[in-house]
This record gives sequence, structure tokens and C-alpha cells, in this order.
Amino acid sequence: MVITLTLILFPVSFIPISLRNITLLHYLIMIFEKNYLDVLEVQSELQHLPEAAKVNLLELEKEVNNIKAGLKAVEVELDYQKRRMRELGDKFVPVMSDFITVASFSFSELEDLLNDARDKYAKALKHFGESEGRMQPDEFFGIFDTFLQSFTEAKQDLENMRKKKEEEERRARMEVMLKEQREKERRQKKAKAGSISEEGGGEFDDLVSALRSGEVFDKDLSKLKRNRKRSGNQNLETSRERAITKLNY
Repeated sequence: MVITLTLILFPVSFIPISLRNITLLHYLIMIFEKNYLDVLEVQSELQHLPEAAKVNLLELEKEVNNIKAGLKAVEVELDYQKRRMRELGDKFVPVMSDFITVASFSFSELEDLLNDARDKYAKALKHFGESEGRMQPDEFFGIFDTFLQSFTEAKQDLENMRKKKEEEERRARMEVMLKEQREKERRQKKAKAGSISEEGGGEFDDLVSALRSGEVFDKDLSKLKRNRKRSGNQNLETSRERAITKLNY
């Protein structure tokens, strides 16, 4: 029945349903996040699975039997030491007697725990339709542990995808804003250049009009007459100053 559990759990983790590396497990998690949030708590409810997947009952029973054999050997040695003459100050018998009492009690509890674990594991196998004795806990729980690891990875994949999508959307918005800003600046520069061109064109038009009407020549002629008159006055003043200077001498 190992194949049965594998076929139930692993296809969910690895069957792709699109070209975006999305598996059926990703899709199920998206449904859980939307409608069944409590299902996502399965990891906390099965938090001991990784440890259970490390347990092999056969090896565990061997270790318990070795402990039992060791305690039995200590009891035999203790009985032997009790029958022989002890040297003065020899505390082996009282010390080991106390040890055997405590160890036997602890070992009895250990056997009870082992039997309880064996019974519960048998019920778990039966619940999932597995035959008792054909699967060890490390193999049985290992299937679920692997599935939970895939579950965790799929959740993280979806979170990374969401973050990537948000980052792409944010970058797209920034690009649109920058494009609009550049377009706005371009329009402002164009409008400013047009305004300067219109001002320059107005001055040129005024100059052409003045040339056509002759106004510019009238202004220049008046300016020339004023300059000549001013120059004549200056020459007259200079001649007078020279005449006065000669008379003084």
C-alpha cells in the first residue's frame, strides 16, 4: 500500500497545470487561502511529523531489548554480590540495589510507552488502509513529511510570485509616471520654445515694417542732424576759446 499513499500525495505536488511552473498543489493552496484558511494550519497540527519520520520501530525495539538485557545482567551480578562475603567499605550492593530499583521502574515506563506507540501506529496504519507490519514509521510518516515539505515550498512559491507581481506592477506604474513626466516636460519645453520664437518674430516684423515705411531712415536722419548740430556747436566753442587765449597773450 506504499504505492497507494505515494500516488495520492505526490501527484498533487508535482503535476503541472500550466506553463508557469504551477502545480496542482499550488492551485489547491490558492483555493485554501481563499476559502479554507484553517486547512493551511495543517503544518502546525502535524509539527511532530519530521521527528516521527525518523523512527524505526524495529531498531527502537532492539535498543529497548538491549537495555532490558543490560538490566538483567546487573540484577544477576547484584544477586551474586549479595551471596558472597563483602570487604569492609564495599558499597556495590547498596548502590546497585538502589540503581536497579529506579532503573526497573523507569524501564517499565519505557516499555509502556513503546507498547502505546506501537498500538497508536497500528491504528494509524489501519486508518490509511495500510497493513500492519509492512511499513515502518520512518517510511509511513516520511511520505507525509515529504508532502508537507512540498506544501511549504508551494506556499513560499506563491508568496514569491505575489511579491514579484507586485514589484512588476509597481515598476510598470513608475514607468508610466516617468513617461508622463517626460511628456509633460517635453510639452513645456516646446511651448517655451514657441513663445521665444514668437517674441523674436514680432521684433523682426517690426523692423521690416519700419524699413518699408521709411521710418527707420527718418529716425536715422534726425539722429544724424542732431549729431552734426552738436558737433558744430562744439567746434564754435573751441574756436572762441582759441581766440580768447590769443588775446590774452
